[in-house]
Amino acid sequence: MVSRRDLMKLTGLGGAVALLPFDRAISALMPTVAATPFAAPLRILPVARPVRQNATTDFYEVAVAETTAEIFPGVQTKVFTYNGNFPAATIVARRGREVSVTHTNSLADPTVAHLHGAHVAASSDGYPMDVVNPGGRREYRYPNTQLGGSFWYHAHAHHTEAEQVYRGLAGCYLLKDPQEAALGLPDGEYDVSLMVRDAHFDDAGQLVYVNGDFNARTTLLVNGRPQPYFQVAARKYRLRFVNCSNERAFRLKLADGSAMTLIGSDGGLLPAPVTAPSFDLWPGERVEVVVDFSRYAVGTQVVLGNDLGEVDSTRSVMRFDVVRTATDTSLVPAALRPLPDLGTPTATRDIQLKLDLSTGAFQFDGKVFDSTRVDQHIKLGTTEIWRITNADTAPAIPHNLHLHLVQFQVLDRAGAPVGGHETGLKDTVTVPPGATVRIKVRFDGYEGRYVYHCHMLDHSATGMMGQMEITR
Repeated sequence: MVSRRDLMKLTGLGGAVALLPFDRAISALMPTVAATPFAAPLRILPVARPVRQNATTDFYEVAVAETTAEIFPGVQTKVFTYNGNFPAATIVARRGREVSVTHTNSLADPTVAHLHGAHVAASSDGYPMDVVNPGGRREYRYPNTQLGGSFWYHAHAHHTEAEQVYRGLAGCYLLKDPQEAALGLPDGEYDVSLMVRDAHFDDAGQLVYVNGDFNARTTLLVNGRPQPYFQVAARKYRLRFVNCSNERAFRLKLADGSAMTLIGSDGGLLPAPVTAPSFDLWPGERVEVVVDFSRYAVGTQVVLGNDLGEVDSTRSVMRFDVVRTATDTSLVPAALRPLPDLGTPTATRDIQLKLDLSTGAFQFDGKVFDSTRVDQHIKLGTTEIWRITNADTAPAIPHNLHLHLVQFQVLDRAGAPVGGHETGLKDTVTVPPGATVRIKVRFDGYEGRYVYHCHMLDHSATGMMGQMEITR
């Protein structure tokens, strides 16, 4: 039987029990470099440039390597990077135009790249066992035939995915859609991706990775900088939030309580905008919002807070500084994009997520991941209901489920309909302790083996992953 201390190391229980005084005390005692809030400007993520193009395809070359980044002023922190950027450069793709990305691995360990949210052939999905060994190369092909959305790419080699993402192997992938462009949403410099995460740094400013180290990860980063400020104009902005934390969830809201307009989720635009004072963002999830800064006078500073922060350093994410006026012809239409028809379900599957307290391993249906075992046999072209239950109530541990290949519709939580950003297509869904969530999903387009897993990556790295085989 594992002790409480060992359990925390193995599982990241802080994600579930962050309100316990014991865990708060541990978090407060952890050594970390102190970051001055709002001292550094937001880093706007660079856009990757293809090395060549032809009539149908954009070609990218990506070097995977260990290097350093200046996260804190004057401190060089060792990180893992794609082409030297922390986080990685954003790949901007166009619907109907293929993208080829070839990774060259200069790390000491194998790696895999997964395009999270993409509808791709199994050979390019980033299957956890299809590793690129040190010194090796692998090409991934992304057809970009699906609806537009905010996706992201990250490391996915089994057992090391959590640490490699934590050390920096993550970047945004934006799939642009002509139909979306016609809506008039904020664009160009007013369309900004924000990769939010937490981290644990030692006194020398170096990243510390321990599986399940949630309580010590008390430094928040946005686009690789601790609690930055972002100078904005008094007009509408489209903000694309990506939670690339291993375990931390956020409940994001503006400090003055003013409303935000939710327009997108994992699978792209919602059917209609949703006005809300806050929204939850769990690991792997994306939420797109429009914030109209014209309601503030020039000179106003507005903090983006996190209501799920357990200590002071995790309660403020970044600050928006309104510094100028600007012309604004953008708009948020009353209708965005209807949900596609996923068809009539022909099967229902029950999936259980639970920690094995005797071993410290996270499991699906009482089993850890085994690449030689197929857990779900699925017929191509069919629609199913997945009933997902989180059985971890003592201790109470949250989980979230990510399915590769597909986007799905969240039907309900304990029979109650969902709202907010969950009204759109999703590929990652949160399941609180003791709760059951139902999703409707259609499997079409590609055959082969794909995985589904908890996207609290410290959980998947210890075995909370299953395998589905899609056949005709």
